[in-house]
Amino acid sequence: MPTIALLNGHAFAGGFMLAMYHDYRIHNPSKGFLCINELEFGVPLAPPMSSIFREKLSPQVYRKMVLEAHRWGGREALENGIVDGLGSLEEALALVKEKNLVGKGKSGVYGLLKKEMYRETMGHIATSGEAKLGGGNEEEEERKKNGQERVRMWKISTSSAKL
Repeated sequence: MPTIALLNGHAFAGGFMLAMYHDYRIHNPSKGFLCINELEFGVPLAPPMSSIFREKLSPQVYRKMVLEAHRWGGREALENGIVDGLGSLEEALALVKEKNLVGKGKSGVYGLLKKEMYRETMGHIATSGEAKLGGGNEEEEERKKNGQERVRMWKISTSSAKL
């Protein structure tokens, strides 16, 4: 069946991800921001966390979201295709009526269509043990450590060459 996320205030990180898993989103036009702020506290996005944004948003919006930790207010979120409308419960109910969402699940194929549409995300969720909050930074730490060692060895080799 179709789902709608009604966002009446802030939706950051996991709350924003959860909202993106819905088919439609209605956001309060006058308060609250949508933001993926992992950049600000140094936590990488695991594939199951990130793929839903890649599948549903334009590359420019996705880049701004992840690499700038941009905060979208309601109007800007609508303009960027993140939400489908602005308002509260009344607007969400109007969307249900306008799109005849109550009847969409009757054929039994709605879920299968969604599964195909978002198969990248579904695959990550089904096969990845990386869908955990926090951590996951081991590869980056190893890369930094190896880089520091290469710089140290380069400095040794260049200083001995000057002797």
